[in-house]
Amino acid sequence: MIFARHHLRRQSLPMSNIFHPSRLGSSRGLFSTSHDPGSRRIRVISCDVTGTLVSFLGKIEDHYGNAARTCGVELPPHKMSSIGKCFNEAYHETSDAHPCFGNHEMSAKDWWRRCVKRSFELVGTEMSDQEQERVFQRVYSKFGSHAAYDAFPDASPFLKWCHRRGIATGVISNADERYGDSILPMLGLGDDMKFLTFSKNVGYEKPRKEIFQAAIKQAEPWLSLVKSNSMREDAFNSCPPLKPEEVLHIGNDFKKDYLGAKDAGFHAILLDRYDEKELADSWRQEGAPV
Repeated sequence: MIFARHHLRRQSLPMSNIFHPSRLGSSRGLFSTSHDPGSRRIRVISCDVTGTLVSFLGKIEDHYGNAARTCGVELPPHKMSSIGKCFNEAYHETSDAHPCFGNHEMSAKDWWRRCVKRSFELVGTEMSDQEQERVFQRVYSKFGSHAAYDAFPDASPFLKWCHRRGIATGVISNADERYGDSILPMLGLGDDMKFLTFSKNVGYEKPRKEIFQAAIKQAEPWLSLVKSNSMREDAFNSCPPLKPEEVLHIGNDFKKDYLGAKDAGFHAILLDRYDEKELADSWRQEGAPV
């Protein structure tokens, strides 16, 4: 249920072109033709979710406003137009009070309940406790459905391409576990995800190094499984440990995804999914492959 500022638009960089030499610089040797997963430089690919694999659909004010209206709470136009700004403020307030979606302090659903309630308080909408709960349940359900998210059309083919080459793929996201439990499977992306590293579970957010280190630990068993299934019976025990330089992270945020991944020792590349040329040029000027 992470809010993104964009609805679905044409993406400017298909994932199938990620490994073009012009984007990774000297990419020769990143992938080996050997059938031994341990001989590859890149053995694991981690991805951000929203804006990388998945696109947010619609506008936050419409989703929240329609949920309120369905529950009999009418918002005048000036309040409807302020929902996006108020949501952002409520999101940051709730994050400051309960980092990483509450981590082990509370459930993700309770965290979002506080955030949604605070959003409408900032809008200036008065609701009874019963109305607040009905509106929240509507909002929460909406953000677990196809009405709020869609997979980019090249996401699944790219993940399957990686799977065929024995590359373990997974997620590193500043999000709660709902992405892995329902949203990614709903969008047909669950089967090819071998590890799911969410800030809610780890207790750290990108760009902190700890969340990238947690992903390495989660990915390693899958490498052993791939090797065991594809080679000899004792391969499970002989699979070499995963090194940071054997991981490529793909995202759409310079600080969180590029700098965070590079600081952890990963390779990194950014996607300009929404054709934001000035932003993408600024990333390139800072040295990020886009």
